[in-house]
Amino acid sequence: MGLIRATSTIGGLTLVSRVLGMVRDMLVARFLGAGLASDAFLIAWRLPNLFRALFAEGAFSAVFVPMFNRTMAEHDRDDPGSGKAAAVAFAGQVLSVLFPVLLVFTGLMMVLAGPVVWAMTGGFPDGGPEKFDLAVRLTQITFPYLALISIVSLLGGILNSLDRFWVNAAAPVLLNICMIVAILFFHGDTAVETAYTQAIAVTVSGVMQLAWLTISCRRAGVRLRLGLPRLSPQVKRMLALIGPAALGAGAVQFNLLISTSLAARFLPQGAVSYLYYADRLNQLPLGLIGIGVGTAILPALSRQIGSGHEEAASHTQNRAMELSLFLALPAAVALCVSATPLIRGLLQHGAFTPADTIGAAGALAAFSVGVPAYVLIKVLTPGFYARQDTKTPVRVAVFSMLFNLVGNLTLIWPFGHVGVAISTAIAAWVNVAALYWLLHRRDHLRMDARFRAKAVRIVAASALMGVALWFMNPLFDPYMARGLMERIVALGLLCGIGGLVYGAASLIFRAYTIPELRAALRRPPKAS
Repeated sequence: MGLIRATSTIGGLTLVSRVLGMVRDMLVARFLGAGLASDAFLIAWRLPNLFRALFAEGAFSAVFVPMFNRTMAEHDRDDPGSGKAAAVAFAGQVLSVLFPVLLVFTGLMMVLAGPVVWAMTGGFPDGGPEKFDLAVRLTQITFPYLALISIVSLLGGILNSLDRFWVNAAAPVLLNICMIVAILFFHGDTAVETAYTQAIAVTVSGVMQLAWLTISCRRAGVRLRLGLPRLSPQVKRMLALIGPAALGAGAVQFNLLISTSLAARFLPQGAVSYLYYADRLNQLPLGLIGIGVGTAILPALSRQIGSGHEEAASHTQNRAMELSLFLALPAAVALCVSATPLIRGLLQHGAFTPADTIGAAGALAAFSVGVPAYVLIKVLTPGFYARQDTKTPVRVAVFSMLFNLVGNLTLIWPFGHVGVAISTAIAAWVNVAALYWLLHRRDHLRMDARFRAKAVRIVAASALMGVALWFMNPLFDPYMARGLMERIVALGLLCGIGGLVYGAASLIFRAYTIPELRAALRRPPKAS
């Protein structure tokens, strides 16, 4: 199936977005630090970011894309050439229902921003009325992004269905460009004024992403027309599936929302920022690996399961788990072992102090334990979605969230924000274990001999890399707080040498062989 090639196509543009996102976070850390303005903005940004993760990377890819493709295939079978028009008509029906709902929901949430922020933060007991009021105002500015990104996700699902993956994958780049331009050229004299420019940039980026996707759809011959809202049988089916799909796919994001809320309520000022910055680095492997692999295998699984080829579907998921572990485990080890030099080199300048580095590094090391789990969730849930089962991942997600809540309340007191991160990571592994157990119990997925053998070799190669990084950290850490070029060189050498050690160890332990990599990267033959 050319899994590595398909993943690299999606992951390449995601990498560009995540690199720009890291530049954005470095600038936010410099101008906002980890105090009142930073905590308030990050709370205001958490909800739009949550919706982006649920819709753009979750529900629409899991529900709308299969339904759009099925509509196209069924009409083409009955009347060749009519499929695309029928599928676009279905998308228009979805938009006609979605648009007024989004308008009402967004307006209502802007009016109720105060109670929403209070529910998330408890009124910021550590920061007083000023911090709470700032968070409310910033939330009102960012809330329109929810409506914009939801429509963007619909258009992106259409383009993905037409095999124009790069267009949708490029859209988040606009978000980061807007926020970078805002903080470089329109930042205020104070951290609070700069927080306002960032909130405005979030909503402006939603407008730009919507324009980008709309123009791209028209170039692809897709023009959606708004009509009177009508709940057709297809739309009803989609709405019935999309809620559970969003909840199931967003388990990690909901756990982070819970963790952030508890940190805002019970921990000292700066804890929300520590968790945010650590999570940004921690989410990098999920964006590059988990989303790419999960997006790549869903169409293949749907075809294999629809054709009754259960063994082929199990093989596909085994190879996806294998690739995910090969890429995610070394990332987890690197983020854990080298958390302090990475945070120092990327964020410690301007308002972001050495004490902030220690706080964020502790959270990153704890979060990183769950990196392989975050990725595997994206690989395992398509096994349910391809069988049109969106309810089971929801049950697992709810169980995971309850587990995370109990873990947070247990660990937050002895370990502070690090305990919150530990709980989130453990909850992700609980989610993975439950998903795999259910697929195995239903005889949909069994770890084959190749995966088990590869897993042991990947662990050995990752451990060797971790030892190398441990000894390199003291050599490079002093350069992480110096000038920009020294930071770049030190970060590049630390990451580069670590990557070379892992690559060499992988070949020595035969985690992947060169012929296997060549075969995976080879373009699959076109169907005759």
